[in-house]
Amino acid sequence: MAKAQFHKNQRVYVKPVGTWALIERVLPQWTKGLDEPLRVFYDVGLGREFAAEELQAETPLVEDKTVGPENWRIVRARNKWQPAEDCSRHPVPGTFPVVITGEAEWGGWRVPGAEYDLDPGKVERQARMIANAPRLVEFASSLVDWARKSGEDMPTELADLAHTAQDVLTAVNEGE
Repeated sequence: MAKAQFHKNQRVYVKPVGTWALIERVLPQWTKGLDEPLRVFYDVGLGREFAAEELQAETPLVEDKTVGPENWRIVRARNKWQPAEDCSRHPVPGTFPVVITGEAEWGGWRVPGAEYDLDPGKVERQARMIANAPRLVEFASSLVDWARKSGEDMPTELADLAHTAQDVLTAVNEGE
């Protein structure tokens, strides 16, 4: 006998297909005389029904407080849409910034070529801001922790900065 492991409208990874999908229908197979279904299949809109073993639930993002600051960094990618001579006004002609946000050298943030060509200085600044965001979050967290420990022994201007830092951290961690 089986119980449903997933529910309708839940986002799941479909292993045999290698893609994410939403469960459209939960399809239990009932047998007369039993209180629970024998098997449960799931319709995810991909042409056939899948068993629970073929699906994987989406794991929620949980911030690990034990890990130090993330090592985000900027690398230069080759500009494929323009030769270096045509973009001499760019800060580094022939390349554009890519912010690597993981351990592998291929993941992260990048900007479309047309947008980079409109204002390369702005995009370069955005890349530096994104790459340094983990350090800024760590700094804001330290400021808030220090303010909590200090109690009322600090100037009001510094207390206001700590409150602003807390608001920013809340927006970063909770998506406000």
